[in-house]
Amino acid sequence: MPATKETSKKTGVEASIEAMFKAGAHFGFSRSRRHPSFSPIVFGVKNRVEIIDLEQTSAHLDIAKEFVKKLAAEGKTLLFVGGKNEAKEAIKKAAQSVDMPYVAGRWIGGTITNFDEIKKRVAKLQELTMQKERGELGKYTKKERLLIDREIDKLTLFFSGLVNLTAMPAAVFVVDARHEEIAVKEAHSAGIPVISLSNTDNNIKEIEYPIACNDASVSSVAYFVDQIAQAYKEGKALK
Repeated sequence: MPATKETSKKTGVEASIEAMFKAGAHFGFSRSRRHPSFSPIVFGVKNRVEIIDLEQTSAHLDIAKEFVKKLAAEGKTLLFVGGKNEAKEAIKKAAQSVDMPYVAGRWIGGTITNFDEIKKRVAKLQELTMQKERGELGKYTKKERLLIDREIDKLTLFFSGLVNLTAMPAAVFVVDARHEEIAVKEAHSAGIPVISLSNTDNNIKEIEYPIACNDASVSSVAYFVDQIAQAYKEGKALK
């Protein structure tokens, strides 16, 4: 029997849930760590580990992806943030694939609330890097060049991902809102909506676009980060 629109849609949802399951997205933490806001999304418990309802996760993901597509179609900036070891590589790779700014390491306080100062630090990094590439540091002593190299390394560590953040982002995507508490607070203080991969210990009521999932697994994080990047690419194609 030919597939109807309804059965096709169901197949798509089932395929998405299966992919999440394979990535280990359904594993939460122990019940003692659960935030009360997460209770309606817990499917059950297995070996003392709470299991996340992936049907709800699929719905959360679809909503977040539609929002991201809209941002991209309007040419707006999405800032990717993930300082956890499980997230750093995925965040950097995804952000670079869509030419968006990112923080794949420690969040520097004031990145949003003191944006003008951050822009100065990024400009300093660009200036010193260009001077070095053009061979203009030869006029300095060996000791001065060593100090400049150290400054470049330090600025690169903290600000290289923000080089193309020329204006305040329209939204911030974080891996684990609890871990990225400062970034979330800064975004909200500036009226910027937050998309977050959130495990059972997160307060999802404080997030505009929560995606309930395992945010402590490399495979799970990589799956969802890639989904957000793909949504941005799709939206960009509509621009």
